[in-house]
Amino acid sequence: MSYRVGVDIGGTFTDLCAFDETTNDLFTLKVLSTPDRPGSEVMEGLRQLEARYGVAPSRITYFTHGTTVGVNTVIQRKGIRLCLFVTENFVDVLEVARLKMPDPYDLRSRPPVPLIPKDRVLPIRERMRSDGLIDTPLDEASVLTALAAARALGAEGVVVALINSYRNSAHEHRVKAIAAKAAPGLPVFCSTDVWSVIREYERTITAVIHGYVQPRVAHYLGSLQDALRGAGVPAPAMVTKSNGGVMSAELGKTACAQMILSGTAAGVIGASYVAGLSGFPKTMSLDVGGTSADVAFIENGTPQYGVGEMIGEFPIHIPTVAVTSIGAGGGSIAWVDPLGVLKVGPESAGSNPGPACYGRGGTRATITDAFAVLGYLGSGELGYSAIRVDVDKARQAVGAVAQQTGLELVACAEAIVRIAVSGMYMEVSKLVSRYGVDPRDYALQAFGGAGPMMACFLAREIGMRNVVVPTTPGVLSALGGLIADIKSDFIATVFLDLDDAARAGIRDTYATLERDALRWLREDQGYAGEHSFVHSADMRYQGQSHEIETMFDGGTIQRGDVGAMAQAFHNRHAQVYDHADPEAPVQIINLRLVVIGRSAKPTFTATREDKRAATPGETRRVVLDGAARDVPVFARTDLTAGQFFESPAIVTQSDCTTCIPAGFSGRVDAYGNLILTLEAGGA
Repeated sequence: MSYRVGVDIGGTFTDLCAFDETTNDLFTLKVLSTPDRPGSEVMEGLRQLEARYGVAPSRITYFTHGTTVGVNTVIQRKGIRLCLFVTENFVDVLEVARLKMPDPYDLRSRPPVPLIPKDRVLPIRERMRSDGLIDTPLDEASVLTALAAARALGAEGVVVALINSYRNSAHEHRVKAIAAKAAPGLPVFCSTDVWSVIREYERTITAVIHGYVQPRVAHYLGSLQDALRGAGVPAPAMVTKSNGGVMSAELGKTACAQMILSGTAAGVIGASYVAGLSGFPKTMSLDVGGTSADVAFIENGTPQYGVGEMIGEFPIHIPTVAVTSIGAGGGSIAWVDPLGVLKVGPESAGSNPGPACYGRGGTRATITDAFAVLGYLGSGELGYSAIRVDVDKARQAVGAVAQQTGLELVACAEAIVRIAVSGMYMEVSKLVSRYGVDPRDYALQAFGGAGPMMACFLAREIGMRNVVVPTTPGVLSALGGLIADIKSDFIATVFLDLDDAARAGIRDTYATLERDALRWLREDQGYAGEHSFVHSADMRYQGQSHEIETMFDGGTIQRGDVGAMAQAFHNRHAQVYDHADPEAPVQIINLRLVVIGRSAKPTFTATREDKRAATPGETRRVVLDGAARDVPVFARTDLTAGQFFESPAIVTQSDCTTCIPAGFSGRVDAYGNLILTLEAGGA
């Protein structure tokens, strides 16, 4: 008997999902996160998996986890002290960035302070031309001068990002070699080793983020590896990546830019898997944890991908699952500003002390406390018995806020929920406008510990007809990491006019990318199974400033069919911008390749639906839309395929609580998913 284990570490809870490869059974669990002792929550989870389900560490043959160590390091600005070496006269690269104001509607808006201030940006005398030929040879004396200055400034690491290095990285690597000899032990990160892509700022900021977090991420992953070995886990640790795949934790120590958004990506992969089973081709995932809410769009079971996702205040230009953080989490704190206005978030109670109703010392009211005051969360257990809800403590915390606002206790709790939902509504509205989609065409898939608690309220505001709650929504991110494939992205900047002369260059470059990808898969990851490639290119019309990623099939590349490549771009341009110019010359800027090694996945079997009304286990007094009423409470474990019920209602389970206001009908589909449908006139 062997097990595959996936772990997702959140701000409040750490989720675990174990898959028995022999019986196809899934075991799930939540334990409280320990941000002051990273990694100890994983060990506690493994202990509980064995105690509850008999999942012995010695029988774990696959272990993967998502972590927020990298992104939290950037957000909290707790990375190492870096110096940046740039081409002489290009020292303003981080200051100038893209000349964008963070908030164009705020005249007082200011760009963030760079992770490396200008006094630690040091010039190197050299110049590489855009065609890859040397204009000014590298002045090694200037490198030694910069290294001496870096040491004097107390640098703990150096990032090297030279102009046009994407075309020819020789100067960057020579600088690294000089530093290794002159300053042994000083970490040096070359931008072309992190992500060799055109555009100076994008390549530089990605390398800076990588260097900023690398020592802390490497230490965390090393400690995790040691702890797993100490616990008797024979499987090498894997880590989820920003692109929705996984890689070895050993590689993650040096390729941490690839895994900086690992936690959020895993949730979307899990949601995509459920979307394929639930029968909704268009899904908007809503992952609400204790501290934040993340939204992604899924089409035909496939998440959207992009570059330039924000890590705190800074963009990182590597391929990532397109996830946007919005609104508040279950632990977001309600407070009153100096003008007496009630607000919610962004500060969160986290896991320590947590919401007041957790009984762990928290005294400030949170969204979770508001739901407890309204009756949705009764005096019972949450998070697989990790928490026992204390409604009296929730009432005390919300009561303190009510006193400040002059509202009655219950009215204040309802106001907290409405403010949280309205904040989510505003941010989702921005997203759907950016993507040009109609949310009414999508089902809302709710997961995370607080997603099912808030989803129906948000769907009712937006007008989304269907809400899907997976069978184990509280641990879906852990499942996502468990089923994610081994996956990596490769890129080459070619800057070719798309004509007959480009055929050989395109074929040869893809052949090189494929060799590199297979070497990564077979040697770095030790994967011997079947693999597949996904080919694409960043393309534009001649004269345009930015590119659109366009997908190719392998046959088109082998044939060198530049006409088919151009037509694919015209079609993609029309899809994005609603117009295309088939007569205009086309350029390929970057060729991209994704290699995928398939992982084993649990098989979910459809169950025959027995269509009959569900019977509640109890009723609970709940305040809903300003009125108190008795609401049926259903235990998720008692609901079977085909059963249905009307709202308002509450569905309880070990990992979360689903709150269903009036206007919805509920049913259980053949895979055990809870499908909540907003009836006509229910919004």
